[in-house]
Amino acid sequence: MGSISISISVVCASSKSYLLSTPTSSFSSLACLQSRNLPQPVLKKSLSITASMVSTSLGELESNWNWNEEGVLGVREIRESCRKWEWKGKGHSINYFISTNENEKPPLLLVHGFGASIPHWRRNIKTLSQSFTVYAIDLLGFGASDKPAGFAYSMEVWAELILDFINEVVKKPTVLIGNSVGSLACVIAASESSPEVVRALVLLNCAGGMNNKAIVDDWRIKLLLPLLWFFDFLLKQKSIASAIFERVKQRERLKNVLLSVYANKEFVDDDLVEIIRAPAFDEGALDAFVSIVTGPPGPNPVKLMPGISLPVLVLWGDQDPFTPIDGPVGKYFLSLPSKMPNICLFVLEGVGHCPHDDRPDLVHEKLLPWLASLPAS
Repeated sequence: MGSISISISVVCASSKSYLLSTPTSSFSSLACLQSRNLPQPVLKKSLSITASMVSTSLGELESNWNWNEEGVLGVREIRESCRKWEWKGKGHSINYFISTNENEKPPLLLVHGFGASIPHWRRNIKTLSQSFTVYAIDLLGFGASDKPAGFAYSMEVWAELILDFINEVVKKPTVLIGNSVGSLACVIAASESSPEVVRALVLLNCAGGMNNKAIVDDWRIKLLLPLLWFFDFLLKQKSIASAIFERVKQRERLKNVLLSVYANKEFVDDDLVEIIRAPAFDEGALDAFVSIVTGPPGPNPVKLMPGISLPVLVLWGDQDPFTPIDGPVGKYFLSLPSKMPNICLFVLEGVGHCPHDDRPDLVHEKLLPWLASLPAS
């Protein structure tokens, strides 16, 4: 019998398969040793050598698991490095991450979108932290932050959380980088603060509100508005809400939703699905879901942006089905650079709703030079 090569295929965050191969003849040699009825000491020694070889290969896999692709920080590494901050104004525990860089550049604070959390920035943290101190936060109701029962979530609460976090934890003028509703929370925070707190803004496919009821001048939303109101009614029935939520957090359903909002389908991997799915099993997650979907949409960026004089970078994926570039919010942001010299905008071709994770290379290509160009504070 010839030797048998055994490989373990591991799917990492990039959706690429990495092969962990044992030495070509290890397992077949073990089988041969057993079949030959060798003396026990010889067999034990051979078993030990074979086990060592396999263990070494597994160790190499383990060392690659956290940094599974160049520039990508592993989900476990992020979660194990997170810290807790007690939001004294509200009495809630907030989960956050920090990667420190000893320079004088303004720190960055990453703010995720709906349903996401700190690990959603896994493809950005390592690159950004080469030049900046990087913070990332789980908004109240998401990730590993508290999900208080019966809490009335709002965009204004999240903006308050961001400002308090900067004042109490970062303690320096900070560049806010947000995606989707995280972007809108950053806009609200900037509109209520000063350059001594918020240094600049980076908006990735900014949402028009906490939920779709904000965008009533979009013909697509107008058609769906009666259905949205009915859905709100259903969600306010506890048993119905629970049944709907159980379906929403099913792995395959979540993956299909993610595939619809990512243009780069390769990056919709198992890690991404679990980043979204895992916190949905926390106590209070259902209450958060219902409150956010049925609550008031909050301030509209169209009303807030004219009052912001900070440097603003807007990056917009043109394949976004949630906040499409040809929708009211997208069109509004497209018009801003010609009216407001502090705003720089780039449309990213072939990119979906989450540009930082969908095509991080394109985001970094625009983001890093822009950050470097910010005038000294």
